[in-house]
Amino acid sequence: MRFLKNIFGKKENTIQSYADFWHWFQQNEKQFFKVIKQHTNIEKAFFDKLSPKLQQLKDGLFFLTGMSDNNTAELIITPDGIVKNIVFVEELVNAAPTLTNWKFTALKPATEIENLSIKMAGYHFDNKHLSFYENSHQDFPDEIDITVVHQDLTEKNKSEITTGTFIFLDNLLGELNFATTIDNLTVVGNEAVANELIPIEKLKDFLRWRQKEFVEKYDGIRYLTEKDAYATMEATLPNGKPLIALINTDLLQWDGKASHPWIVHIEINYDGKNNNGMPDKNTYERLNKIEEQMISELKDADGYLNIGRQTADSAREIYFACKDFRKPSKVLHKICNAYKHSLKMNYDIYKDKYWQSFNRFQPQQ
Repeated sequence: MRFLKNIFGKKENTIQSYADFWHWFQQNEKQFFKVIKQHTNIEKAFFDKLSPKLQQLKDGLFFLTGMSDNNTAELIITPDGIVKNIVFVEELVNAAPTLTNWKFTALKPATEIENLSIKMAGYHFDNKHLSFYENSHQDFPDEIDITVVHQDLTEKNKSEITTGTFIFLDNLLGELNFATTIDNLTVVGNEAVANELIPIEKLKDFLRWRQKEFVEKYDGIRYLTEKDAYATMEATLPNGKPLIALINTDLLQWDGKASHPWIVHIEINYDGKNNNGMPDKNTYERLNKIEEQMISELKDADGYLNIGRQTADSAREIYFACKDFRKPSKVLHKICNAYKHSLKMNYDIYKDKYWQSFNRFQPQQ
């Protein structure tokens, strides 16, 4: 009876770590390789098995697969351009075992321009149809603002051409560079060109030069907030509920903002329906405790600056400006997981070199 119980009562282990995932993968890799090489029943026999395992490990992880050569299958793990998930993809692939018939790649790699030509929705995306130019801004000299020109773009096909251009650039530059080096990107047609066109094959070198220039300019810059002044700001939302913000006003006047270009926005939702959208005493103390935990792990001396917070309409929003995006991604994922059964928490990470997201907290001129 014990033998029967083990057979019928056994449950497949949940994936809780990188080691768990790769242990499971190794148990199935021979069958997976066969399916990919023969390209038979690939969706059911590979996609449908791998996807739920990745989601158990971390939501927001996706994959591409195919044969790298006749004897090697390649598995590319991708966050699909979501910056806050890049570090988890990199860590997962770094933990991968060495398997004879497999190549594991973190993030979609760059493709040489000579090998890149995409046809989508009847339009071509290649070095014959695409070019670019830079938009310079006197007030924002470090901003990398690019306009890409597709010669066939019209108002009617703008959506399809823009989507295809983004896919082309993702392949040309590689996922990491496309997601992290360009600050602003616009796609236009020939009639909207406002500067001298540059061949699209020169975009990689241009971005490499601009990024090197930026890193050299701001390398080693640190800011300490210990003696900074904070201001409490009050406002009323359109629905009549109050908003209270506590903002580091000295930090917002800093002229080195571009050195900390990654903005972290955390939102914590709570029940404020009986208090006009504001937290009660116990909730207020709990929110402060969570924020203090974030600040203790994301220190200003290490390149993570707490800009402040705002509280309104059953939500506490907390803001950081950071030198990089990898450590905040891990710290905040851990903290959100720790409170997931009692509070709804989420975070986003995006690039804003001049902190224009916080203009609303600046004094009106």
